Amino acid sequence: MLQKPNSAYFHIPFCSHICYYCDFAKVLMTGQPIDAYIESLIEEFQSFEIEKLRTIYIGGGTPSVLSAQQLERLLTAIAEQLDLEVLEEFTVEANPGDLSDEVIKVLADSAVNRISLGVQTFNDALLKKIGRTHTETQVYDSVERLKKAGFENITIDLIYALPGQTMEMVKSDVEKFLELKLPHVALYSLILEDHTVFMNRQRRGLLRLPSEDKNADMYEYIMDILAKKGYNHYEVSNFGLPGFESKHNITYWDNEEYYGIGAGASGYLAGIRYKNLGPVHHYLKAAPTEKRINEEVLSKKSQIEEEMFLGLRKKSGVLVEKFENKFKCSFEKLYGEQITELINQKLLYNDRQRIHMTDKGFELGNNVFEKFLLDDINF
Repeated sequence: MLQKPNSAYFHIPFCSHICYYCDFAKVLMTGQPIDAYIESLIEEFQSFEIEKLRTIYIGGGTPSVLSAQQLERLLTAIAEQLDLEVLEEFTVEANPGDLSDEVIKVLADSAVNRISLGVQTFNDALLKKIGRTHTETQVYDSVERLKKAGFENITIDLIYALPGQTMEMVKSDVEKFLELKLPHVALYSLILEDHTVFMNRQRRGLLRLPSEDKNADMYEYIMDILAKKGYNHYEVSNFGLPGFESKHNITYWDNEEYYGIGAGASGYLAGIRYKNLGPVHHYLKAAPTEKRINEEVLSKKSQIEEEMFLGLRKKSGVLVEKFENKFKCSFEKLYGEQITELINQKLLYNDRQRIHMTDKGFELGNNVFEKFLLDDINF
């Protein structure tokens, strides 16, 4: 009997506005059948007959745009089906601009024990430039009210290498994060994605971004200062105080399976990666067990490549013995030459039992990852 996944992701696709860099499955909430969507989300969850989960993540979109009543309905339905004794981490994403007292109370009265705030930057001028509608003041206010409600495990997202952003602005963002005394932060370099306002501007020559060298300087500064402040750089873009690493996201980087629930959600079950129907109305029309599209049965080659790409994102890297037990093949035979080359380039540590990247490797991650692409091999 196949072991069921220990993690589930729930997708809330509704937003009060669309940020200029975002390519996630989302839709403006005005006029949307949100109540019907919540019921359909619950039906899909119930169709899996899940009894135990170790981690849950509700993301978006913007989950905090739900009314207190809608959010309570969803959280209650999830909790009623699960053994909460084994649930270790339950994260909900929120936007500082729409995190009301009523929503915070619902979160505090539920099984939720981790909040992820989409801050992106503390600079009000930059916030406007990237299409965000909250302010620096609202960030401080949201954090204060969450702490007052009893939340200790609060993380924020920050983006660097934004249009017009200077090193001084990045230093200011990191300093203000540290002043909040939060246990976790995710710092992402801006990536231009298709079908976004920023990509359209870039193609028209209207976007002024920091150079690659400046981007690297920003990343080096972030790694250095957070390490000095006691934060564990446990994944390429994630930093946490000991014990506050994101257990749910580690599920992805460990290449473990998980449920993806909701319109546009991705999941990984029984060796199959899948994506749900995206448009909300299409999702609502489909039966709970008929919402998947784009199912892909992963070949052994693809599974091995994913194991390396995802595992190397972690500071702890990939354990060779675990890899060989999982895939029943010799790691040295597959990757011995590549490992030697990358060690000589100081992109990997000289540790043949555990393959993990140096700080330089983290900076040049794509250069490392491409070395683990396999030619067609007869396994």
